[in-house]
Amino acid sequence: MERQLTSQTGSLIVVGMGIQLAGHLTLGAKAWIEQADKVVFALADPVAAKWLQELNPTAEALPYNTQNLRRRDTYREMTERMLEEVRRGLQVCAVFYGHPGVFATPARAAIAQAKKEGFFARMLPGISAEDCLFVDLDADPGKNGCQSFETTDFLIRRRKFDPTSMLILWQIAMVGNLGFYQPNRYQQGLKILTEVLEKDYGTDHEVIVYEAAVYYPVCSPVIERMPLAKLPEAKVTEVSTLYVPPRAIAPLDREMMARLGIESTEEKR
Repeated sequence: MERQLTSQTGSLIVVGMGIQLAGHLTLGAKAWIEQADKVVFALADPVAAKWLQELNPTAEALPYNTQNLRRRDTYREMTERMLEEVRRGLQVCAVFYGHPGVFATPARAAIAQAKKEGFFARMLPGISAEDCLFVDLDADPGKNGCQSFETTDFLIRRRKFDPTSMLILWQIAMVGNLGFYQPNRYQQGLKILTEVLEKDYGTDHEVIVYEAAVYYPVCSPVIERMPLAKLPEAKVTEVSTLYVPPRAIAPLDREMMARLGIESTEEKR
């Protein structure tokens, strides 16, 4: 694991812990954690944090200031904390829950700033909630395609989507919320989301509120099936995701098939 030579001595390696404790951590990520001069982390589980500190006693939690009105201000504080250690000339390993490149704004911001300042910085992947979703819901993105959006972005940008392909909507409990998760303050957002989706799927189309099995292998995922019309009544948390199966199979383009020299198997049945 040689570091590239740069004009600065510090470095930043950002790794993902995965969804489940230890079992999802890659060997490469574990090696970087163990050899780092300083480890900082953003993890939701205190047991995972303790285990991380056993791997490297320098490990400490990144600041997560929920008193800020907006999450982006907290993210800036987390980013700056990572860079403080890098600027001291230390080899820093930052550990994030799940995949460090998915819904982890401080991780990407810190890498970008570190490189801008002349430090070596890179990211290693981790197992994400989407990886777990494909397994738990038997959803193959290679079969009908896959569309994935953050829910607030999906709504305010009027994202175009294909109802014949699976649709994954993240952070459904945070619709319109630029701050931090507040229990029982998401019903209006779910109602608006339902109204938008019903135009393409209808009220009876089955959807799934999903949460990956977190922390330990013995835990089970949350899989709640319901007709779309019932979505505003669902009990969701900050880690809830909405999975919308395809409404129908997309029709074949016969002209394109002919151009590609493909013979339809449907005609042989």
